[in-house]
Amino acid sequence: MFFEIFEKLLNFIFPRRCLKCGKSLFEDGYLCDKCVEEINFITPPYCYKCGHPINELTADGKMLCASCAGKKRHFFRMMRSAFVYDNSNKNLILGFKFFDKTENATLLAAMLKIAGKDIFSQGADIIVPVPLHYSRLIKRKYNQSVILADKLSKMVGIPVDRFSLIRHKKTRPQVEFSGRQRVNNVKNAFSVKNPENIKGKRIILIDDVLTTGSTIKECASVLKKAGAKSIDVLTVARTAD
Repeated sequence: MFFEIFEKLLNFIFPRRCLKCGKSLFEDGYLCDKCVEEINFITPPYCYKCGHPINELTADGKMLCASCAGKKRHFFRMMRSAFVYDNSNKNLILGFKFFDKTENATLLAAMLKIAGKDIFSQGADIIVPVPLHYSRLIKRKYNQSVILADKLSKMVGIPVDRFSLIRHKKTRPQVEFSGRQRVNNVKNAFSVKNPENIKGKRIILIDDVLTTGSTIKECASVLKKAGAKSIDVLTVARTAD
């Protein structure tokens, strides 16, 4: 009883704040109602393969977008994202990624869990976060994708492999490039250190934001060459095409 009263007193003096706008929250949660409404969550209908939103009210759960329908082969089994990356959520991701706001991770991982329901229903063996080069990891102090993977792992009960996929080549930040330049920037930047841990596994590849997909595609390519049975991709956000 004492601890319950003490906790309520602390919450009154130091109320929980919305991670997005900083408004005081007097109920359990991470976002205020206004900020929740502003975020452009990706909900059905969306492409069954890549998860891209489809603007057809009559679309069913197995419909493909024009891009996926025109491809015979994909580097992934399924791809899902929680919301569209825009001004309504940039501070949540950028704060987490660059400004040490690791307290955002639990909320973002919970969004990954919801967004990845199709993937989890198909089954997965391990979660693999997109790695940073050691020089950037030292500078940033943490890899946001690893933190997300660890949080998600605890929520869904799928183990994380943090060490098999490595980024052996130092590359420039992808935000400095566009289009084909992004592909060239990350080409041959990744490798698999422990292929025996990858062979035959159904892998969920985790990253924060999906833009052109160049980084994810390179990671998936080396994982497939190492013998991965399948690759699913799960990101917090994706840019609008």
